[in-house]
Amino acid sequence: MSSHVPNQARVIPLRPATAAPTPAAKEPLWRHVVGDVLRRERLAQERTLKDVADAARISMPYLSELERGRKEASSEVLAAAARALGLGLADLLALAHGELARPARARPARTGTEPTSVTSVTSVTSVTSVTSVVPGRDRSSGRATAPPHGGMCLAA
Repeated sequence: MSSHVPNQARVIPLRPATAAPTPAAKEPLWRHVVGDVLRRERLAQERTLKDVADAARISMPYLSELERGRKEASSEVLAAAARALGLGLADLLALAHGELARPARARPARTGTEPTSVTSVTSVTSVTSVTSVVPGRDRSSGRATAPPHGGMCLAA
């Protein structure tokens, strides 16, 4: 008669067990935000991909890829697409900035399927001023200055 005692080792965790971390809100990719803005503006104007692609002098499949966030466009291509939609590059950037500045819960989640209709459209017709804060010297005090948060400020 033998007793069957399980052969188990005692496990001592090196780190205390914690609850599973909650997934943080994922930041959208720049190409997705810009693509969404391009598509929204094109649909608001009731224009076709072909019409805008021809006006921008880029291929229709490439514009489609941009709108779906699958391609990372150069500044020249973005400027051409914006001009074809009657926008300046600064306008396109301001719209994209507005999307990024919205709280994450207000942003639509990207699921890989694109919406077939747009329920609301906001369009920027012009950017009234663009200010770039560049590190340098304050003329009155001679002290070094730096841009806030190390970036550029767009004001509309």
